[in-house]
Amino acid sequence: MEFFQTLFDWYMANLNYFTIFLLMLIESTFLPLPSEVVIPFAAYKAGQGDLNVFIVVIAGTIGALSGSLINYTLAYYLGRPLVYKFAGSKLGKIFLLSEEKVKHAEEYFIKNGKTSTFIGRLVPGIRHLISIPAGLAKMSLRDFLLFTFIGAGIWNIILAIIGYYLYAVREQIFPYLGHILLGVGLIFVVYLIIKARKNKKKL
Repeated sequence: MEFFQTLFDWYMANLNYFTIFLLMLIESTFLPLPSEVVIPFAAYKAGQGDLNVFIVVIAGTIGALSGSLINYTLAYYLGRPLVYKFAGSKLGKIFLLSEEKVKHAEEYFIKNGKTSTFIGRLVPGIRHLISIPAGLAKMSLRDFLLFTFIGAGIWNIILAIIGYYLYAVREQIFPYLGHILLGVGLIFVVYLIIKARKNKKKL
């Protein structure tokens, strides 16, 4: 537990506008980094006065948009055969990708059309992959950027409100707050370990 506490303290100490942007960029590619462990913590820090909550949302949204654009561009130019081949490869599984996940995101995109890049940003399991079928379908870059920006912005605002609210009520939950935040981080680490082991067995 002491190790995770040290790791958590280090994470919070190094959470700034640039790392928020970078982490949200990673979150919007195919790497497993949930925005739930970035924006709420940054917003809590904003409540302490160390950051500005509005800039937190802006940095997070621009990061999410940048990461989504990477997926979109790769899918746009590589095409379906190469994307699926990569998803099913050993390297793809290391990044916790699979043909099933890409297919699920593509089916969601086909069902909901271009607005899925907006709605999909609010759906767990779809959020970070929805840019791939958008690229495969050669969706208009203007529409893609617009819907992705709005969807990511709304999601980040929701997460920021949660983090900011936790700071506002810290006095009531203070005896448990450290354990709550630490628990969230611990759950995330365990999740990554389990997913990595499952993918390792499939290799």
